[in-house]
Amino acid sequence: MIRRTTVAALLTVPLILSAAVPAHAAAPAGWELNAMDVPEAHRTSQGENVTVAVLDTGVVTGHPAFRGRVTSGPDFLRYGARKGDPHWGEHGTAMASNVLSVAPKARVLSLRVILDHEDPGRDRIEEEWEKWRKGGTFDKELLPMQTSVSRAVRYAVDKGAKVISMSLGTDEWAGFNDYLDDVAAAVDYAAGKGVVVLASSGNGGSTDRLATDANNVVSYPAAYAGVLGVAAVSPQGRRAEFSQVHTYTTIAAPGVDIRSATNTGGYRMVRGTSPACALAAGAVALMLSRNPDLSPRQVRDILVRTATKPPNGYTLFLGHGMVNADRAVRAAATTKGAEPKAAAYEGEKHFGGGPSDSPIAHPPIDQEYLIIGGVGIGIGLVCFAGTFFLLRRRRA
Repeated sequence: MIRRTTVAALLTVPLILSAAVPAHAAAPAGWELNAMDVPEAHRTSQGENVTVAVLDTGVVTGHPAFRGRVTSGPDFLRYGARKGDPHWGEHGTAMASNVLSVAPKARVLSLRVILDHEDPGRDRIEEEWEKWRKGGTFDKELLPMQTSVSRAVRYAVDKGAKVISMSLGTDEWAGFNDYLDDVAAAVDYAAGKGVVVLASSGNGGSTDRLATDANNVVSYPAAYAGVLGVAAVSPQGRRAEFSQVHTYTTIAAPGVDIRSATNTGGYRMVRGTSPACALAAGAVALMLSRNPDLSPRQVRDILVRTATKPPNGYTLFLGHGMVNADRAVRAAATTKGAEPKAAAYEGEKHFGGGPSDSPIAHPPIDQEYLIIGGVGIGIGLVCFAGTFFLLRRRRA
């Protein structure tokens, strides 16, 4: 998912890498759905009437797995590979299929905001990064990519998406901060409109110092307030070895050997916090299909309460545990939807302990003393002036 980003906001978004990495060890086909109790959840919800926005590298909408349930919105990058190229929509197609494997009757809105890992356009961006680092110059043609994620988040909200899935992220490689004000503001905008936002926690959690992504540092957008950070679980129920360890991780989902669609029409097994995020987004779609009045906070609380807990409760490895779609959907069905309104203040009249004593009333000033004082000052000034002129005459 994340390998390196830049110190400049101008280059941060274009260098975001996808969160899926090649699979190494085989797991039972479809294990992820059984682990999340998805078949049981499908008895009451399959994601009807819910749109999930997948912000990624684009999606090949004609893949047989989609059955017309995926539409493409604007390409917010307008750079790199184009539709039909080998490196267009590779990662995004996989993520869309992961969402629909959990919520088969949901709709997916694809918004292209990042480049695929092997996209030739990355070479150009790397060159521009070096130019910026050495001389502070940057090709204005690439400037729109700076705000690709924030613009896509707002677009998704305005187009009626109820869930936003971002299987992408940046990190603080070498201590550089990739927090972007515009993305944070866009996330706030989504939350204010009742949209649930999820992001992958990152693939830099390896303990092998020789691993390419063994940094385990902060990844955005998962670290933004209001975003559900999703960690990856192995078939053994433990943290996947690559899944990043951070306090921003809220929940976890399967992330090893996940059957995913390819941009060439077939399937392959992938692993990463990317598919974990997409699977969790599908579970949220099931919940909102069952109860569309849930607020983002209610969705979070239900996911936390119904998750399959780690043995020791909350951990930095798996957050509050692995998503259990069946329990989450049943809890959503019995939860009264939120009614947004200002809360009335019911506290004390005063802050703290209030006034410590009765108000102090000062008596009026006696005008007689003011007159006497004024006359005295006037006489003093006259005497001073007379003495001054008398001394000057004598000297002359």
